[in-house]
Formats: sequence, structure tokens, C-alpha cells
Amino acid sequence: MMRAIIGTLGYVRRAGEVLLVHRQRAGDDHRGKYNGLGGKLEPGEDAVSCLKRELMEEAGIEATSVELRGTIAWPGFGSDGADWFGLVFVVDEFLGEPPERNDDGPLSWVPIDRLAELPMWDGDRHFLPLVLDDDPRPFHAVLPYRNGVLVTDGIRISR
Repeated sequence: MMRAIIGTLGYVRRAGEVLLVHRQRAGDDHRGKYNGLGGKLEPGEDAVSCLKRELMEEAGIEATSVELRGTIAWPGFGSDGADWFGLVFVVDEFLGEPPERNDDGPLSWVPIDRLAELPMWDGDRHFLPLVLDDDPRPFHAVLPYRNGVLVTDGIRISR
């Protein structure tokens, strides 16, 4: 039995915008899609430390206000069919200024009201409004994938 890969996903906000990376690296499962920032937990690392490390590595910023917004199970998400489990955060305060790009692709501040126009994973369209809304309750979601496609009849989201 394969264990889920555990990761963090962060959405950095400022003045009605959110910081996203447009993934463009060759061989990247996320190539062509916009995504938040984050990555896999390292052995012995807690989720907040992972997120802060990833934000420093990917955007050169130090998160000073981090809020857990929810959790997501992504069964079958990886290109190899791996299961993922993510802790999703919003970051409203940080130090530093992100560069124009990182190793994955260009970084940009996207107006929150324009997110629906961007190419992203179909599952992101289900949970992203819950990350960025004003409801303080955390959400919990299951967004199953099969061969890179969201299995819509398996979607479960609760608050």
C-alpha cells in the first residue's frame, strides 16, 4: 500500500491579489498551469515550517502571518498515480519582494477576481474560493484524479 505524499500549498495575498507561479519547467506535471507556492514536507518538518521554507525558496519571502485554511486529499493526483495530501494556507503578511520568476516559471500577482480566467487544475477551481473567502471555518476536501483528470463524481468538500 502506497502512502500519501504530504505537502503544503500557500496562497500569498496582498491588496486584492494573490501570488501565483505559472509553471513552465519541462517534465513538470503542472506545466502550463498557475498554482500557489509550496512543496513536500521533509522528514521531521512540521507543516508551517515547510510552507515557510518553500516560500523562501520559491519566492524569497518570509511569511509572518500564516493561516491554515483547509486540507485536501488528492487520490491519484501524481503522474504516477500517487496520492497526495495537502495542507492549504493563506499568507497575508510577509517580508521581502518576490522575484519575477523562480525555477518553476514566472511569478505574478494576479487579481483575485481574475483567477477563473487562468489555466489551472480543475480541482483548484473547487477549493480556491474557500481559501480566499472571509469564512473563518477550515474546509476539508477530497479531489480525486485519474490520469490527470478530475473525477467529478468523487469530489467531497465540507466545512
